[in-house]
Amino acid sequence: MAEGESVEGPNNQVILRDYVSGFPKESDFMVRTSTIRLNVPEGSNAVLVKNLYLSCDPYMRSRMTKLEGSYVESFVPGSPISGFGASRVLDSRHPNFKKGDLIWGITGWEEYSLITTPETLFKIEHTDVPLSYYTGLLGMPGLTAYAGFYDVASPKKGEYVFISAASGAVGQLVGQFAKLLGCFVVGSAGSKAKVDLLKNKFGFDEAFNHKEEQDLEAALKRYFPNGIDIYFENVGGKMLDAVLVNMRLYGRIPMCGMISQYNCEQPEGVHNLFCLIAKRIRMQGFLVFDYYHMYPKFLDTVLPLIREGKITYVEDIVEGLENGPAALIGLFYGRNVGKQVVMVARE
Repeated sequence: MAEGESVEGPNNQVILRDYVSGFPKESDFMVRTSTIRLNVPEGSNAVLVKNLYLSCDPYMRSRMTKLEGSYVESFVPGSPISGFGASRVLDSRHPNFKKGDLIWGITGWEEYSLITTPETLFKIEHTDVPLSYYTGLLGMPGLTAYAGFYDVASPKKGEYVFISAASGAVGQLVGQFAKLLGCFVVGSAGSKAKVDLLKNKFGFDEAFNHKEEQDLEAALKRYFPNGIDIYFENVGGKMLDAVLVNMRLYGRIPMCGMISQYNCEQPEGVHNLFCLIAKRIRMQGFLVFDYYHMYPKFLDTVLPLIREGKITYVEDIVEGLENGPAALIGLFYGRNVGKQVVMVARE
């Protein structure tokens, strides 16, 4: 191909039809084939990538709604959705990236993406682990778990730690970090298979199926007769209310997510916030974007643990971009077991 010559190719894309109310459905999306220029235009600072793995994450539900004043922008109906992914560079006019590089960061839910803000991308230097890990364990969810636990929760050896949605992309890691520190760890999940995973694969001390507990306060009292020091919050709603009553003095609650509330047209209220005062509890929201500066330290910590077999990770990978909407929607029904990933193309 001559310098500056433009070649186009087909590009399958996942499109949001319209803003979503309530639980999303597969019919809210469609897969469309468009065309894309397969090189970066002259004068651009962009990077063209072939997407290999896409990450399904709960925060994406909020982007399906018309948002104002949020930390993320809404998806645009009629346009491809976007999210974290792992990709290979096909062409680049940015000095930090060259053809053949592997990267992770925000990309389109499509076969090929032209990324016009490549400074937000991370170059993948360590390829002795599965590339899909950069959508989870070594990507945004992993850094979220690391920052939320070690920085926000300020854990100490021997403390009592509870994690909701504990078998998900973030929760399974928080539990393993806590066990490595010497904490007592209990997780909740939504099926027997997930509970078994927490105890037998990830090494949690205890785990329970929240769907089988009619009284969440009593369940937590059963597992934590002396109370909870750290609650890693992924769920919200009734679980948060039950936890507040069971927290110990000076407990900490990193607020990572509230997946039980994302599809509610009228979010549930929390009734036990008075416990924050009496028990001097610190409840703090956080965003992974504020911790990108910690990524090198995170890798230095976690990569050796993976190589030594001290940390394990479970993924739920579906093949084919056309199966992406069903995989994403499945998060909100608890259908995934482990980190939900969409494989767009073989490496």
